This record gives sequence, C-alpha cells and structure tokens, in this order.
Amino acid sequence: MVDISLLGCGGGMPMPNRFLSSTIINYKGRKILIDCGEGTQVAMRFIGSGFKSIDVICITHGHGDHVVGLPGLLATIGNSGRVDPITIIGPKGIEDIVKGLRVIAPYLPYDINIIENPNIPLNIIEDLVVSTLELDHSSPCIGYSFYFKRKPKFDVDKANTNNVPRIFWSTLQKGERVIEKGITYEPSMVLGSERQGIKISLITDTRPLDTIPDFIKESDLFICEGTYGDEEDLDKAVKNKHMTFSEAAQLALKGNVDELLLTHFSPAMSEPELFKQNATNIFEKTIIGHDMFVKSLAFRD
Repeated sequence: MVDISLLGCGGGMPMPNRFLSSTIINYKGRKILIDCGEGTQVAMRFIGSGFKSIDVICITHGHGDHVVGLPGLLATIGNSGRVDPITIIGPKGIEDIVKGLRVIAPYLPYDINIIENPNIPLNIIEDLVVSTLELDHSSPCIGYSFYFKRKPKFDVDKANTNNVPRIFWSTLQKGERVIEKGITYEPSMVLGSERQGIKISLITDTRPLDTIPDFIKESDLFICEGTYGDEEDLDKAVKNKHMTFSEAAQLALKGNVDELLLTHFSPAMSEPELFKQNATNIFEKTIIGHDMFVKSLAFRD
C-alpha cells in the first residue's frame, strides 16, 4: 500500500484556504516529500504524518512557492530526534539553493546528501526507484516518477523442486543469495514471476513536452499542475510556462495513466472545481486536488 497526501495545492502565493505546493508519499512507514512550500509543516500536523521518518525530499525547482518551507522543516526534523541522513534531490542549482536556505537552519543533528539533476534512476529506499525528467519552466525544473517494486511471491513448490533447505527460505525470499557447502542457492530458486508495482508521477511548473507522456506512461496516479482552469488563460500559461487543465488532461490521455490528480492552482482560481469539465472532457478520470487530499494505492494481484 502506498499513501499519497497533497499537503498544499497552491501556486504563487499562499491563500487563506490553500497552502503552497507540497506532496508527501508514505510507503512502509518511510516518507518521500515532494516540494516544501509555505504551510507544509502545518499541513503535516493536520494529517498527523510525523517528521522524523522523512528519508527523501524531492524538489522540482527553486521558486519560493516550492522551497520556502524547507529550512523550517529541516529544523523541525532535527528537533524530532532524527540522526539518520536525509537525501535531497533537485534540479541543477539545488545545492546552492539549499545552502542559501540553511542560513537560518545551520546546525542539524543529521547529514544531508544532495543529488543534483540526476540522469539515472535512483534506488534510495528499498523497493523504490526514483526517475526524473527535465521540464520547461523559467528556472531549472524536473519532474519525478516513483516506481514501487513488488517482490515476487514465494513459491513453495519451486523451493521443494529445487531442493532448497527450508532454513534458507527466508533469506532467499529477501533476494539474498546463499552459499552452503559449495552449493549456491539463488532467490530465483524459490520465487515466482515478477509482479506489477505501483507508479506515481508528478509534473509541475512546465509547458507540455513531447517527452512527458512516455515518462508518465501507465502511471497508477499522475499528479500534474493545473495552474489555469479556464481555456481563456492559455496565453498566460504560455507566457508563465505553466499548463491549463486541458493540457494536463491531454498528457494524461497520451500517457495512458489510470488517474489524473490536478494541483498547483493559481491564486486567481478560487474554485478549481468550476473548471473540472475542461479536463474531464478529455480525460474522464480526473480529480481536482485540495489541501489534505489523501489517496491510497494498493498493489494489484
């Protein structure tokens, strides 16, 4: 089971009923935070997510509505008793951005490992592969794909057929090889076929790109910016390098995703639901996000 919570759905500036961009993913008690706008800590208090178990912070880009909450959050994590390192991933320049923000949070009881503009998939948490894609915004910006792998089922018949001693079953099931008295036992000797995992993609602060549909392909959930709901705001979207609801829906359709979750709404759009049809006319399974929206995704049999 993977749990996703939208902590803040706003873009540009915080509103009385809307915090700025932040999303948290919870998997087996470990957490991945994507962006950290104003209000992130308050929203985390509302949903009761806790701070100590955040292992990875993924930043899409360095604009204030996505990073201003970071120094306070890092300090709070330190106060929670965290001593294990935290990894921060971000676009080109993220190391300088974090360094600048930490002027007001200089002393932390844990190390921070920064990965800048990775060009290969990353395995930071067990069973999780994080991939990135360069986007088209007014500052260096990257999108994220999170693939949660599912271990194959243990196959008792296969283990017995391969004469694998029962004492090694647990170790092999974990994917570890065993060598005993010159005999090598491989995990494949006790495990069944590969099973489908869960894919979550997040794209925000960009114009539509031809590379996005393949990057988000067959996501169980595609979280995408919907800065402008009204089609009459297309010129603003082009000028500011953002997207409309319909453009996000087109990407969802081309990427053959299961569901589209819209977020990052302009401060001028007080009621995003009024424009929902502009997305659902193109991609029916569209959800209009809101602060503290929570969704759980289960592995499929």
